[in-house]
Amino acid sequence: MDSRVHIWVSGRVQGVFFRYSARVRAEELHLTGYVKNLYDGRVEIVAEGDRDKLSSMVSWAHRGPPGSRVEEVSVEWERPTDSYSSFSIAR
Repeated sequence: MDSRVHIWVSGRVQGVFFRYSARVRAEELHLTGYVKNLYDGRVEIVAEGDRDKLSSMVSWAHRGPPGSRVEEVSVEWERPTDSYSSFSIAR
């Protein structure tokens, strides 16, 4: 069953290849959606796909890539919209 997860990550998460690493992880998990930097210093991830794989993405977000320092992760599970054909880095 497909699901959607909305994740906000705070800490040292900008300027440390967080978005690129998130896209690589999402592609490995065959998820669709996007990742983007927010003006308040957080990173936002919206991903759709298999719920177990989305849970793996949430676990990854708690660690982040080397060089990041994740301080807080907020997660909301939502209904999928099927709006995405791939996983991208949004600007």
